Amino acid sequence: MGRRSSQRRNAAMLDSDDTDSLSSSSTTRSDMMLSGLEEVQFDKETVLDQCVDALYEKRGSTREKALTSIIEAFNSNIQHEFVEKKFATLLQLCLSSIRRGSSKEIALASHVIGLLALTAGPGDKAHEILEESVKPISVALKSRSDNSKISSLLECLAIITFVGGKEPEETEESMQLMWQVINPKLGPNVATAKPSPVMITAVVSSWSFLLTTMDGWTLNPKSWQGSISYFSNLLDKEDRSVRIAAGETLALVFEVGSLEKFSGESKESSDSSADETNKSRELLHIQGLRAKVLNQVRTLSAEAGGKGSAKKDLNNQRNTFRDILEFLEDGYSPETSVKIGGLLLSTSTWAHLIQLNFLKHFLGGGFVKHMQENEFLHDVFGFTPKKNLPASQHRVSGTDKRKYKSPNSILNKARTQFLNKQRMLSQDKNVGYYEGGDEF
Repeated sequence: MGRRSSQRRNAAMLDSDDTDSLSSSSTTRSDMMLSGLEEVQFDKETVLDQCVDALYEKRGSTREKALTSIIEAFNSNIQHEFVEKKFATLLQLCLSSIRRGSSKEIALASHVIGLLALTAGPGDKAHEILEESVKPISVALKSRSDNSKISSLLECLAIITFVGGKEPEETEESMQLMWQVINPKLGPNVATAKPSPVMITAVVSSWSFLLTTMDGWTLNPKSWQGSISYFSNLLDKEDRSVRIAAGETLALVFEVGSLEKFSGESKESSDSSADETNKSRELLHIQGLRAKVLNQVRTLSAEAGGKGSAKKDLNNQRNTFRDILEFLEDGYSPETSVKIGGLLLSTSTWAHLIQLNFLKHFLGGGFVKHMQENEFLHDVFGFTPKKNLPASQHRVSGTDKRKYKSPNSILNKARTQFLNKQRMLSQDKNVGYYEGGDEF
């Protein structure tokens, strides 16, 4: 822009013949540049359509490349117009990939479905995504052959439920599907491989992400009895990512309340005296669990580094469990903040901290873009982004750089002359002071 303006100013100083020839040349170049810009804009608008077409291809590698490009497009821009027009088509193609694709294709398709739900926001589209996806995802979760695939499926299920779930029962159904990955309901003579640390971490993180949306009183106690004991046992595992996920989930469980629904001692009785006895026993059981968890958290908050332990991982564990310890002992939740476009996004509860970390992990490089422009996420965190000026208004042309930023610019030359004059005046004053015999 600055170059074309400079050319126009220079042209005005030339003879008419030269002006005509330069004007013609400049017009040709301008037309070419405009044509190029229109072509780039057209490419941006059609690249997603081309990727969707590629999902019909038989070659799996072609579909994988297309899904990767779709993820990049959804991370770099909020694709509202595309979702408005093509969300149903893209959803069905991704579900087809989950049903028939390789582990890599399933992982990529799952991620696209999650991004589709986040972009659509709560409403009929997000609810349709949830209803259409639950069964294919639940089937795919039964094949636990690949950690990456299972993790992506779990994250997808968490995101689409978080956005599209309208009733508590829908959220609990998704939570139960996650729970069955590490606690499968098997027959008496059926054996299964133990879940890997990566799989356990993915289940616990996704499960707790959905728990952040639940009121403790609406939870079904029959579904989650014994979960506190399970998470407590995870604190003794060797893998630090498992420990941290379990610790944060326990903090959330205590924050949500209704601990009797997670303790495993909830019993009903028609006899009032027996009911009182059960309540007393239940209270003692919860107190015992809390004391055990508190001791485990205290130990992990001060754990010494062992052989081969990464210092960064150890410090992360210590810091996390110090926050959990302070919460369990004094009731203070950790306060955190993330800078988004010059503004701070702050959290002050375990629920919001878990939501923030989960969404940062899921969106990766697209997190800042979504936090700046995704209205659904603004509502989740109560965040109002700074309305930045268009980039063109911040851009400085080459001519302006030469005018104002170069050492030889008029502005810098004037500044140098002013400073030299100030030095000369200062020296004259100092000479006068020294001649008078006063020292400073």
